[in-house]
Amino acid sequence: MPGGPVPGTSLNSARRERELAALPGEVVDVLVVGLGATGAGAALDAASRGLSVAAIDARDLAFGTSRWSSKLIHGGLRYLAQGQVDVAHESAVERGTLMRHTAPHLVRALPFVLPLTPLVSRSQALLAGGGMRAGDLLRLAARTPRSVLPGPRRLSAVETLRLAPALRPHGLRGGLLSWDGQLADDARLVTAIARTAAGHGARVLTRCRAVGLTGDGALVRDELTGREITVRARSVVNATGVWAGDLVDGVRLRPSRGTHLVLRAETLRGLTAAMHVPIPGGGNRFMLVMPQGDGRVYVGLTDEPADGPVPDVPEPAEGEIGFLLDVLGSAVDVPVRRGDVIGAFAGLRPLLDMGSGGDTADISRRHAVLTSRDGVVTIVGGKLTTYRRMAQDAVDAVVRARGLPAGPCRTARLPLVGAAPRARLDALDAPSRLVQRYGTEAPLLAALGRADAALLEPVVPGLPVTGAELAWAVLHEGALDAGDLLDRRTRIGLVAADRETALPAAEAFLATPPGFAAIC
Repeated sequence: MPGGPVPGTSLNSARRERELAALPGEVVDVLVVGLGATGAGAALDAASRGLSVAAIDARDLAFGTSRWSSKLIHGGLRYLAQGQVDVAHESAVERGTLMRHTAPHLVRALPFVLPLTPLVSRSQALLAGGGMRAGDLLRLAARTPRSVLPGPRRLSAVETLRLAPALRPHGLRGGLLSWDGQLADDARLVTAIARTAAGHGARVLTRCRAVGLTGDGALVRDELTGREITVRARSVVNATGVWAGDLVDGVRLRPSRGTHLVLRAETLRGLTAAMHVPIPGGGNRFMLVMPQGDGRVYVGLTDEPADGPVPDVPEPAEGEIGFLLDVLGSAVDVPVRRGDVIGAFAGLRPLLDMGSGGDTADISRRHAVLTSRDGVVTIVGGKLTTYRRMAQDAVDAVVRARGLPAGPCRTARLPLVGAAPRARLDALDAPSRLVQRYGTEAPLLAALGRADAALLEPVVPGLPVTGAELAWAVLHEGALDAGDLLDRRTRIGLVAADRETALPAAEAFLATPPGFAAIC
């Protein structure tokens, strides 16, 4: 359609087949394995420096850890409390980069309330208040203005209950208000990164499994056809997260599982701010309660060692679900029972095993760049907030090691697909929810309804996701099956009942003949 997506950024099955067919006859500068946030970020970093890039994943964009986060872009306060000043500062800098330059449509300021209940002593409140002021100094050091992230302050009990009406009022002394960054959706961030990389010439190929990996390429199997091809490359980046050790010897990880619950917003009486709920006996650790703006609230997170084989899709443990409900019950005045949990998800953090044992919650979130004997560069550790810096460090490593003709890193000021200054985003003629997820492309999705009004109808009653979003995902975001549509391009699948309701619509859009593209 006129005024469609930025040229070259559309991902779809036809482009995948075309680029996959061309790969065996080429030698790319960089082969990236893994298309989570860091792998997609490495593909964008390398492509934007002028290098030829192929980026592959055995499953889909954001299939692994990148879709199971708290949907937060942290400023690093937790790491500051642990004495990891460099990690905290790096997080604050990357948060500012996302909010101001690269993805202001996807990341917004989110207010957090720490309720001062009888379980929070006055000394703990003083300590928490001091930590929030230190976090504000981090914001200042990262040069993020108060217009983007307001400063912390004390709240009265009335103000606290206005923001979090489900709190137990008895004994409530007020609250502490702070701010952090919230992603509209972590999987949508990965999609935007991957499409931006494609716009710079990267070949972004899902359902392509690296069967074997060396420093100069990989044996790759097309999971849709079973065909195997050899991809030759001048350098290789292993960005497969918790699976990194399966492809490269000597990578030792200690995965940690974080579990979140999904509740309906009405269960917590229309929460309008997120909450930090102190974990009894947990020192300075807090559970997070986060409204999502789509009628759902996420409650998390746990931090438990994940021993044994790494599953494709981690499953929350019933004990963790019960623990989160117990902590929530310590603060709210409404009973939240197991039957109120409409969904739950768990993610595995790829923490680097330093051989020190102890609690995984205390393992550093620093990332590491490791180079194998045959030259494969593996990037592990870190967190979603710092994906861009992790990608930069990985690409720097292969450029140095292989002498690749690359320019300097550009991604700190390179807008992702859909990004624009806040004033322009606010002026777009499209529903605000679409703007928060698609940015400058939101009017294009809204325009689909002028061709077919049914596309603006919700796919699931009570959820805001429309048919236009499913159509857009098939045409421009590389969705190849119903799981791509329901579990990653949208998050309908977080609630099993909603997924079942939406499945026929997803399958219908996937089966729509190619001529449908004419209206898009």
